[in-house]
Amino acid sequence: MTIKIAVLCSYFVVVLVIGFIARTRWKSTPETYFLADRKLGPMILLGTMVATNFSAFTVFGTSGAGYRDGYAFFPIMGFGTGFMALTFWIIGRKIRRIGQEHCLVTPPELVKRLYQSPCLSFIFALVMIIFTIPYLALQPMAAGYALEALLGLPYFYGCMVVTGIILVYTLRGGLRAVAWTDLFQGSVMFILLGAALIMVAWHHGGFVEANQKVLASNPELFSRPGGLGKYTPGVWFSFIVLWFFCDPMFPQLFQRFFSAKNDRSLARIMILYPLVCTVVFFMPIAVGVLGRLSFPGLVGKQADRILPMVLTAISGDIMAALVIAAGLAALMSTMDSQLLTLSSIFTRDIVPLVKKRPNETSVAGRFFVVLLSLAGLALAYNPPATILQIATQTFTGLAVLFPTVIFGLYFKRVYPSAAILSILCGEGALIGFYSKVVSTHTFLPVIWVMAITVVVYIITHAIMLWRENSLQIYRPRWISNRYVWIFLGIFILAMDFWAWEKIGPLAWGIPLWVGFFVVLSALQTIAMVYLVRKEP
Repeated sequence: MTIKIAVLCSYFVVVLVIGFIARTRWKSTPETYFLADRKLGPMILLGTMVATNFSAFTVFGTSGAGYRDGYAFFPIMGFGTGFMALTFWIIGRKIRRIGQEHCLVTPPELVKRLYQSPCLSFIFALVMIIFTIPYLALQPMAAGYALEALLGLPYFYGCMVVTGIILVYTLRGGLRAVAWTDLFQGSVMFILLGAALIMVAWHHGGFVEANQKVLASNPELFSRPGGLGKYTPGVWFSFIVLWFFCDPMFPQLFQRFFSAKNDRSLARIMILYPLVCTVVFFMPIAVGVLGRLSFPGLVGKQADRILPMVLTAISGDIMAALVIAAGLAALMSTMDSQLLTLSSIFTRDIVPLVKKRPNETSVAGRFFVVLLSLAGLALAYNPPATILQIATQTFTGLAVLFPTVIFGLYFKRVYPSAAILSILCGEGALIGFYSKVVSTHTFLPVIWVMAITVVVYIITHAIMLWRENSLQIYRPRWISNRYVWIFLGIFILAMDFWAWEKIGPLAWGIPLWVGFFVVLSALQTIAMVYLVRKEP
């Protein structure tokens, strides 16, 4: 026990030291504190974006999904989240350039600039805050699971300890501190997740033999629709759409576009992102699948604890503590970014509506960071669902914002009424679907919610143009863009219905259809290389 505590304390000390070395002060300019002076190069930017996006959901939620559903969850995460590199490229460059030109710091400020509407900006900020708070709660939840399994620390005490550490360096450090700690924690997460998979596989006779044992007892984990039979083609399609639309709308990722040094920094990230996602997501999913051998019979939220449970059971104190540190690295690198970004939104987009005294914004920002942390802890005290279920609902709420952003960036003329109506109708539809007032049939709510959001925006936009006698129908330029069809082809190949419900053939203990998605991620990477080099 002493060794475990020493390892974790050492890790926390290193994170705090990095954060304080790289810190900026609240009295510095907003661009310095919130955006690191817009000077994040490729290495730091990639590290902070990857670490920020790979959260408690990645390590604990994904391993739990692997335990419940098997390898069916891998294409959804490994390929699906990597595919959003395309959306990052489509909107990221424009967001960075507009942000730099007009000294923008927060996503609502961009929306306000595009639409010239304080009302729309306020609604946009409110939606971002409301739907990020449940996702924020996932981080202390996972911390509680990890420390409870490793140290026997009561669940909620673990939630509070990690939240307190994150608060210390986030309040003091700003984005520069967050970015450097993210780079460190992302590296730790990547290395130690690999170590976790190796240890679990070795404990059961090697990776191939361990998978064969699971296959003999739980063959459903090696095919789709997976262990619980829920990953039907409609659900699979829904998740791909969800990642494509929602991830760029995470406020902590959105704000990273402003902080990029130049377009080249963004380009390098987009090239590497698909393969990074493939490798990182495979590891916790495989650990979850093999965890069936050590702890059969876990159900629901219990499965989200599989990674710390299995590592504590099979490894020595030092390795168990180190690998748990990887999980803590994932959640800490996400929570700090969420707190910082939501603080910037609150101080720059909400507070000025009430108080005009700029010297109070830092105090308000600090107060809001603490308030958000307490809100996350309150939700984590008694989690209402699994990590995956909570994440899916919050992701859909953020995805509703995507049409407002992309149409605002690419339409020559925009109307605040179109954006406001689309957001309100989209969120209203989301409430209706998740309260089961309306059935979603074979798809997740995101399909219908996004369809309603886009249609409402387009119709309202067309009506406004018609009223001004400026409505014109023309052939979009993107139709003749070859890269559109290349990526569409990759997306269609990802709908591999011919392999549905098939287990074999196997290679290295896993189904070949898993390798098929690794190949698709590689193809996407190659396509991204040509896209960022040849497209203006």
